[in-house]
Amino acid sequence: MESPVSTELEEFLNQKVLQYNQPSFIKDDPIAIPHLFKIKQDIEIAAFFAAIFAWGNRTTIINKSLELLALMSNAPYDFVRNHSDNDLKTLLLFKHRTFNTTDLLYFIDFLKVHYSAHESLETAFTKDWKSADENIENALNSFYGYFFSLEHFAPRTRKHIAAPFKGSTCKRLNMFLRWMVRKDNKGVDFGIWKGIRPYQLIIPIDIHVARVARSFGLLTRNAIDWQAAVELTANLRRLDSADPVKYDFALFGLGVAEKF
Repeated sequence: MESPVSTELEEFLNQKVLQYNQPSFIKDDPIAIPHLFKIKQDIEIAAFFAAIFAWGNRTTIINKSLELLALMSNAPYDFVRNHSDNDLKTLLLFKHRTFNTTDLLYFIDFLKVHYSAHESLETAFTKDWKSADENIENALNSFYGYFFSLEHFAPRTRKHIAAPFKGSTCKRLNMFLRWMVRKDNKGVDFGIWKGIRPYQLIIPIDIHVARVARSFGLLTRNAIDWQAAVELTANLRRLDSADPVKYDFALFGLGVAEKF
């Protein structure tokens, strides 16, 4: 459902975007992890794990991401492509909340298979996606199927990859895609993927973003699910049709940093 957006609200949110979409934002956010790297594939892999780990305390998320990268000798792409069975033993004690060794080994296996045939992780999201799609719903559903296409995986690992067809907000994957797709002159998001366009992104939504969005009349849906993310993004497109997800900086900043 669309909601009217006042000029005052638009100006306020634009100011908040400018406030938070700055290099100073990076150090306390999980996006700091991929910023440690220069090689495209290292950025993708580091960002993917940092996003997957992104629930709970941000300091813990960053520290656990750093711990995993250290186990990969801080060369994630080389580790994914060239690890031996003995190298995998270094990962056996890794755990982050409900993400355990079983999950990690499958993630590594998937990444190895994918990068053996593809230059970029982007193609994992665009295999069955069409550039004319209104948003990334089909891309996320396709990625879920592709990610679990290897012969052997533990059913428990499914909970770590969300999909719109399951009703999930897909917050962490939407955040990862924001990092990879959005590009401006602020230096926060990377913009290294060119197939998916910024206007097709869906905003990462959680309880904090939803609370702020409802207070501004940008969200009416009670449930925090995929449809809520779509509704909020549709209203944000009325503020910036080319780059609606830039308002993630404003809503997240207000909700988490300012406790709005």
